[in-house]
Amino acid sequence: MKTILTLILTITCSLLPGWAQKITLKTNSDPLIVKVGETKKLSIVAVDEQGNVLDGGKLDYQMLRQEGFVPTSGAHIDSLGNVTGHLPGIYNLIVFRTGLNNRGFAKRYVQVQVTHLGTAKIEVLDFPDAIYSGTSFPLNIEIIDQAGMSITNNIFTISSSNPKTARVDALNHFYADEPGNGSLIISSDGITSTIQFKVLKNPVERLAMEMPTAKARVGDVLTFKATSFDKNGKQVTDIPVLYTVNAILHEDGAGASAIIRNNGKFVAEKPGTYTVLATCGNVSATTTIAITPRNITRKIELIGRGSVTTKHTSDLWVWEGIDGRDYCVTGTWGADGFAYFWDVTNPGAIKLIDSVQVDARTVNDVKVSEDGTICVISREGASNRKNGIVILDVKDPANVKVISTFDKQLTGGVHNLFISKGHVYALSNGQRYDVINIEDPANPYKVGKFQLDSPARAIHDVWIEEGIAYSSNWSDGVVLVDVGNGIANGSPENPVEISRYKVQGEANHAAFPFRSNSVDRFYVIAGDEIFPLTFDPGKVTIPSGYLHIIDFTDLNNPMEVARYELPEAGSHNLWIEDDILYVAYYNGGLRVVDLSGELMGDLYKQGRELAHYLPLDSQGYIPNAAMTWGAQPYKGHVFLSDHNSGLWSVKLSELSVQSPEGTLIESK
Repeated sequence: MKTILTLILTITCSLLPGWAQKITLKTNSDPLIVKVGETKKLSIVAVDEQGNVLDGGKLDYQMLRQEGFVPTSGAHIDSLGNVTGHLPGIYNLIVFRTGLNNRGFAKRYVQVQVTHLGTAKIEVLDFPDAIYSGTSFPLNIEIIDQAGMSITNNIFTISSSNPKTARVDALNHFYADEPGNGSLIISSDGITSTIQFKVLKNPVERLAMEMPTAKARVGDVLTFKATSFDKNGKQVTDIPVLYTVNAILHEDGAGASAIIRNNGKFVAEKPGTYTVLATCGNVSATTTIAITPRNITRKIELIGRGSVTTKHTSDLWVWEGIDGRDYCVTGTWGADGFAYFWDVTNPGAIKLIDSVQVDARTVNDVKVSEDGTICVISREGASNRKNGIVILDVKDPANVKVISTFDKQLTGGVHNLFISKGHVYALSNGQRYDVINIEDPANPYKVGKFQLDSPARAIHDVWIEEGIAYSSNWSDGVVLVDVGNGIANGSPENPVEISRYKVQGEANHAAFPFRSNSVDRFYVIAGDEIFPLTFDPGKVTIPSGYLHIIDFTDLNNPMEVARYELPEAGSHNLWIEDDILYVAYYNGGLRVVDLSGELMGDLYKQGRELAHYLPLDSQGYIPNAAMTWGAQPYKGHVFLSDHNSGLWSVKLSELSVQSPEGTLIESK
């Protein structure tokens, strides 16, 4: 029999005055290793200090990603302890045991490793038909396992049958050195694939570089274009040009930072002087460009407060009531099921005017209908496990009334929701969203649902705009679904997928679409949420994760083009208005970011941040600890909810106009 591995977590449980009990959970497998599609039994027992097995009690499980406190469906465990692997990876399973005849509580982590099945085939994608001497390009090698999944970080060998003509380096870059023929041999897990290559003589004799401008700002995306010509002056169109960029160092040795892609797209993340080099074989062309600071800042000031310090605050929604006044609703987290209603007509004198308590531990999400008459709040942790949604009449926000509840097939808890055109899109047990008709709010009924068919199929959030649902699906990334737009003949009753993009990092938590006002591009910003495994809601914590900026202009070929990554802080909810991003960045507070123009590279490093605000409260639930949850621009102000301190209102100045040298000219 295998040696039983133990990991001890001591919990003090006061059964009688001065008496304490230590309980240990033991397992027969840590780590537990399963293949994709395989199921193995996990055995867990609880023992006391004397080693006696404690009978009774209840086991609960939560499967998390290894990187932090993020749910995953890469592996699943049922109520009997059977673990099934769905997606390759390493996961942390938290096991809780409660109800041990009143003898305490115990918890432990078990590592679950899900492994690929064996290699089935090897493919080289986008291998060019015409290869010219003196050129190089990265190989796009995909290893497919027996389940049809792409294997990442797989070990394979690659060699050239004619290394004098062409060779491959340790980073799988193909170099065509001289004309000739040959083949590449790629092997993995006993499977071998061969691809033929033919290297032609390079006809290029001259490169001509087109320079878009002589001077630009940090963060401006420019396009350099190098054109190839043969000895007769005829343009060569089917040959790759390699672009590189070098910074001209300052006297103190400090360099600058810039990116240039194979299509000639360039962006600088620091001011400086740069030389752009285009090469094709032994032919090259260069040009130099000066990059000045972006120098866009705004002042930000506190206007008003709606203090909540006895419990955690969750999301917010600000709207104009039917009486013409402005209101806000905020939820609560891990508490007693309250939602608060505020009059924010005067953002400097925010007033609490009503509250509603429902059977829930958490009211995570709050939304108000377009006409300002209906509010829907989500429920998690109901005493009877019938969670679902609660529909409220907010025609008079000072006298809110419960109209109805809906919990059919929503018993797993509704974490997030959205209202659009008489329908509520409510998350169900973190796996799908159900579409609920509330045109008659007293009689809601389900009309549709959307769920991915992937093994993970986990979902965290959904946002609706112009009849398109943008769902954030953790490891499956961002999914665009027609729920009434018409682009794919979808409707609330028949949601139809349009496009999706698997975000790097696999922790997609929230998404927001925007069509740029300044360039003809359509983007979706997808934010990560990653909590450390040591997360404790009663203590200061440092989440991680950043914003992925995905270009969805071509719905069939979305591409991640930029990011906004704040060091040592984690992203949460976001809002975009007039090419300005307002993002609640948890311990980093509110961040306001310029999204004008084409986007590429790291927007934080480029100095695109216009302003930031840390909502610190010495009397907060956790004192002086910003944990900003949501942000919403509204009528010239920005309202934000903070997990530890409630509702805040701040205001930005108009754009500061500065010279290229950084001297303030005026502040509007």
